[in-house]
Amino acid sequence: MTDSNASKPNTFFIDDREIDIRDGESIFRAARRLDIKLPHLCYSPKPGYRADGNCRVCMVEIEGERVLAASCIRQPAPGMKVKTSTDRAKTARKMVAELLLTDQPAVEVAHDNDSEFWKTAKRQGVVDGRFPKREREAVPAPDRSHPAMAVNLDACIQCNLCVRACREVQVNDVIGMAGRGHLEKIVFDFDDPMGNSTCVACGECVQACPTGALMPATMVDDNNVYLGKPDRTVDSVCPYCGVGCQLTYQIKNDKIVAVTGKDGPANANRLCVKGRFGFDYVANPQRLLKPMIRKDGVAKVAHEEIDPSNPWTHFREATWEEALDRAAGGLTKIRDRDGPDALAGFGSAKGSNEEAYLFQKLVRTGFGTNNVDHCTRLCHASSVSALLEGVGSAAVTATFNEVKNSDLIIVIGANPTENHPVAATFFKQAAKRGAKLVIMDPRGTAMKRHAWKTMQFKNGTDVAMLNAMLNVIVTEKLYDTQYIQTYVEGFEAWAENIKDFTPEEMEPICGIPADTLREVARAYARAESSIIFWGMGVSQHTHGTDNARCLIALALITGQIGRPGTGLHPLRGQNNVQGASDAGLIPMFFPDYKSVEDPAIRGLYEAKWGVKLPPKRGKTVVEIMDAVHAGEIKGMYVEGENPAMSDPDLNHARQALAHLEHLVVQDLFLTETAMYADVILPASGWPEKDGTVTNTNRQVQMGRAAIPLPGDTRQDLWIIQDIANRMGCGWNYTSVGEVFDEMASMMPALENITWDRVNREYAVTYPTAGPDIPGRDVVFEDGFPRPGGFAKLVATKLQPPNEVPDLEYPFILSTGRQLEHWHTGSMTRRATVLDALEPSAVAQLSRGTIEKLGIRPGDMVKVTTRRGVVELAARQDDAIPDGVVFIPFAYVEAAANLLTNPALDPFGKIPEFKFCAAKVEAVRSRMEAAE
Repeated sequence: MTDSNASKPNTFFIDDREIDIRDGESIFRAARRLDIKLPHLCYSPKPGYRADGNCRVCMVEIEGERVLAASCIRQPAPGMKVKTSTDRAKTARKMVAELLLTDQPAVEVAHDNDSEFWKTAKRQGVVDGRFPKREREAVPAPDRSHPAMAVNLDACIQCNLCVRACREVQVNDVIGMAGRGHLEKIVFDFDDPMGNSTCVACGECVQACPTGALMPATMVDDNNVYLGKPDRTVDSVCPYCGVGCQLTYQIKNDKIVAVTGKDGPANANRLCVKGRFGFDYVANPQRLLKPMIRKDGVAKVAHEEIDPSNPWTHFREATWEEALDRAAGGLTKIRDRDGPDALAGFGSAKGSNEEAYLFQKLVRTGFGTNNVDHCTRLCHASSVSALLEGVGSAAVTATFNEVKNSDLIIVIGANPTENHPVAATFFKQAAKRGAKLVIMDPRGTAMKRHAWKTMQFKNGTDVAMLNAMLNVIVTEKLYDTQYIQTYVEGFEAWAENIKDFTPEEMEPICGIPADTLREVARAYARAESSIIFWGMGVSQHTHGTDNARCLIALALITGQIGRPGTGLHPLRGQNNVQGASDAGLIPMFFPDYKSVEDPAIRGLYEAKWGVKLPPKRGKTVVEIMDAVHAGEIKGMYVEGENPAMSDPDLNHARQALAHLEHLVVQDLFLTETAMYADVILPASGWPEKDGTVTNTNRQVQMGRAAIPLPGDTRQDLWIIQDIANRMGCGWNYTSVGEVFDEMASMMPALENITWDRVNREYAVTYPTAGPDIPGRDVVFEDGFPRPGGFAKLVATKLQPPNEVPDLEYPFILSTGRQLEHWHTGSMTRRATVLDALEPSAVAQLSRGTIEKLGIRPGDMVKVTTRRGVVELAARQDDAIPDGVVFIPFAYVEAAANLLTNPALDPFGKIPEFKFCAAKVEAVRSRMEAAE
């Protein structure tokens, strides 16, 4: 015990123990540092939550003060003497617990008798309440209207944690308080049932609730009684978007029953609807459990539909030995007969870094070709091309968490609230604290209500708008001369090209007033720290690389890069698209973006891998399909990809798949691509394997096996190795870590990152300067990985999309993702909650377009392009401009990519998914047609 008279100027005492005062820290938090755990109900000691002090269960006594203090909101003062264990404090806390327990359901029928509330009551020695219960009419009825969450406000103590979770942490503004006195209660929107409200099902309120008033529906029975706590938990990482949220699987009887957020570097405990409620796809009845081989005499027919629940019309079961022999034998036969370039492989961004590395190694060493690619070709290939050219690196220059240090944030061609929801929470929080958020998008996305400026430009005119802003910065001399002289080359020639792009000239092209272009350009250049985020709305164009070049130029000429709160960040779409690209799952690069055409680099890989490697770059996704039609490529191995849904112009792609002599597909389900397979190999789901993934932030994170493999499925990594060995590779990897360490040894970006380190730390950001030094969130502080350390400016010119509207096809078609569904829907449409929330395909149309077509929301429309036609329901979306139709691409029954244009960006080789000419018509019923 320390003598109180000897206190230091900036310390205080808790239970006679001296402790330093830290800026902004409450007594509650300080007590935690002394391992004194005060009870809490209205306060969550989790990232992003402020204390509210309304439940009074954390009361402490302060010497010299008449009343007790709520420790969660009280700040200490020098010399203050706090007592946590006095009779007065303990009695007060016990009384609070007893009062709250009075109106709770009995413990045996509680919605969560393992909740923080029940733990607190037990710790206070309270098992029953002696006060009158509130009258029955004051107790809100149960609400099971939402497929993911059970609402039972009879257990609500009005701690307001769910309100703060919704409004301050996730910034969705759905939950509030209504009523007065003992009739006051939690409400969703205007006291709507939760399932009818604007709730986006992030589940933050469920994770925050301390009583069980809000619960995952999987954790209570039909009578809302708790089903019991999980047997065990396993920490892992989300299998969906590129944000890379860490999570914890709650497991009972070897099944995942719920998911909670973990305090990872990208998500700070937060999850979205997919990460929290999209976990049961691995247990879907359509899961492939045994290898299958196409039946003799059953031909492949383009667009033929096979019931995934009954594949036996076209396939038969096989042993692993027969299936692997057939798979490898068919590939080997084509290689030996027609040469290595008659084969190709599509790897997956849904799997691990180790799988991606081994897959590209198999194609290069076993097949003998560089014809290997994955979905980066369909999402950010143009961004990668521009970044490598301009700054010498394909990864982001700063994590999205850096918005905490940003004064101005540009989000262009991205819809983070739907595609990167957890990242969006940080953007929204930054806007709430006063950062200027600029939303640039042809669609009026949900983020615009948080925006300082919304620039809803005309589809396909990114270069015009961005060059106008660059023109303002150049002509008004708002650029950073010193930074350009030190770190940028080619400025003079580039600046000469930008002179013609005045805001007045560009206004009629892009549709943004010249004054707005000037105002935003000035604000970006003059801000202490500005950062740019972009999505596939920038990259998926025939001029996608030019779009990215303009964004790179904005950052370079203003010096808005290499400092906290600044930089360039293409938001990556899939959970491991960054890692799969880093690992070499692309046709022109070995791992770490080293050119396959450079003899010196190729020699290093030949020495490491012990084989002669092909000297020319391979074909990309769309080029591979063209080569199949041309008879050049005859065999393919597809691991975890679904080109029969994700490729543009699906008529062309599906005909190519049907034309292949030999197709091996490794996946969880009978996907649309697997329907064309000769051999199908049942793979492992993400919760069933160990492996690393790399998110959009450059954070290498550990995924862990949580549940056993079902049926006769096998780990993807070992399937790839087995096929490689049957093709003569002679591999002998014995662990996933062994594969990671070989990969890292060949990738300078991963220097100082080992399997053991990732396993120990859960997440490591690259680059890192030492084995025990944290990785760098911001890079390029003192130059770029290009010759001389200089970044490069590249001039751009205006060019229209490949196909523009005309009299026959007057609409613009754009495609993308939805909040609830991801990629081609092979996983999310087999997740119970996600499919219940968005069960069918829709065409999103403006109010004006719907009125012009003479239909109502929900009526069927026919969307036609020069490549195909789909019919689907119309959904009114006031964010969509007149004359535009937006279709999510996850629905096989109305596959958007039957319509899209396969025209490629000349640099990134990415298709123009975001723009093509279309016709939209009302579908009249057969009865109306007959009349």
